[in-house]
Amino acid sequence: MAEQRISQEMASVARIDPVKQLLVAPATPDELDIPVAIIYDIILRILFNEGEVSLNRFAEIIRLERGLLDKLLEKMQHEMLVEIASAGSMGRFTYSYGLTEAGGKRARDAFERGQYIGPAPIPIERYSEMIELQTQQNLKITPDKVKKALSHLILAEGFHRRIGPAVNAGTSIFLYGPPGNGKTTVAEAVGNLIAGSSPIWVPYAVTIGGQIVSIYDPLVFEEIEMSREQLRAFRISAQKEVDRRWGLFKRPSVVVGGELTMQALDLRYDPVTKVYEAPLQLKANGGMFLIDDFGRQMMSPAELLNRWIVPLESGFDFLRLLTGQTLQIPFRQLIVFSTNLDPHQLVDDAFLRRIQMKVQVGSPDERMFFQIFALMSQSLGIPLEKDGFLYLLQHWYREQNRLLQAVHPRDILKIIKSIAEYEGTQPRMTPEAIDEACMSYFVDAGNSMGEYKAVTTQ
Repeated sequence: MAEQRISQEMASVARIDPVKQLLVAPATPDELDIPVAIIYDIILRILFNEGEVSLNRFAEIIRLERGLLDKLLEKMQHEMLVEIASAGSMGRFTYSYGLTEAGGKRARDAFERGQYIGPAPIPIERYSEMIELQTQQNLKITPDKVKKALSHLILAEGFHRRIGPAVNAGTSIFLYGPPGNGKTTVAEAVGNLIAGSSPIWVPYAVTIGGQIVSIYDPLVFEEIEMSREQLRAFRISAQKEVDRRWGLFKRPSVVVGGELTMQALDLRYDPVTKVYEAPLQLKANGGMFLIDDFGRQMMSPAELLNRWIVPLESGFDFLRLLTGQTLQIPFRQLIVFSTNLDPHQLVDDAFLRRIQMKVQVGSPDERMFFQIFALMSQSLGIPLEKDGFLYLLQHWYREQNRLLQAVHPRDILKIIKSIAEYEGTQPRMTPEAIDEACMSYFVDAGNSMGEYKAVTTQ
């Protein structure tokens, strides 16, 4: 009977979601998966900054269970580092603590080692395991969801079929085409699609070789607040709490442009706080990493591409601490390159082979251009006048052999509206209003460059 019971228990454990297993909160110092010294240092820094601190306040900041923190504080009492500053009537959980003289000295030493105050970190190995578990299956985003995400855009027929498979596979997309046709907007729609899928567990910080690496970034991560009932759904049993060092977030979207540097793709060490900040691709794990205006960064395209070749091929990235220690981390995000430059002048065929989907976002034809114009005129409250649109098309595009761009309707109509508001009139798509708007909008309107130079040199 005993053997049968043990077999049943083992089978029960095997059926437990492995993600839930990683979310079990440590309840005792022996269950803690990081050095106790790290928690000591955080406690000492909090006390040094705030003076008298309650157990609930420690739990709020460090995000460990009160029972575990109580045991650590009791041990620190025995070591004469902290003392009870005030005691409530409901036992140790209502105590507040302060530093002893020896504790004050240890707190200053803790600040010498680093200035991190926040949630206790997770071991990097557990982080890697969690990311791999949460990204090992496709997102399974349906065609209807992709169409809905792109519904505010006027795109070529069947465009969603070129985007959807890459989003589901979570590998890479290369968006290219002339400027002003919605590449960035398409990428942002993809990011919203991913964010709207299943949420992801991410730790606020990790520890690597005793060093703390901060992952949480309020500009990247949108936390999903959960009720007690929802938290219970993630518990393995009534006795096992969810580890609050992990946060449940919408899948992240990291967007960078021409400001991207190579330093942002490596661990960044702050010599003042003595804390590392996670690189952008680590923050993007489980979500999307958009490199907009690819080819206009502060490093050459070849340098950036060489940085990505191994991660794109292997699904793993390698980071280095100042000590020289190298670590392997998952590289599990949809990476999107967006450029209006000629791809063949930026990258070679070897790199293009590593990008799963190459999607051209071309200029609209006249039918699509009219649809965009109609959509924008309705959005801006300007009556759509077909004669005015045909005048614009003939005089400012066909006759001047100007390329149609999806962004033009919005910009031209905004100028028409601004001029009307300035004059106190109702905006209309008259030939005169269109001419005035286009003269203000297009750089080559009015004087030729030769005439411009002649005027400026007089």
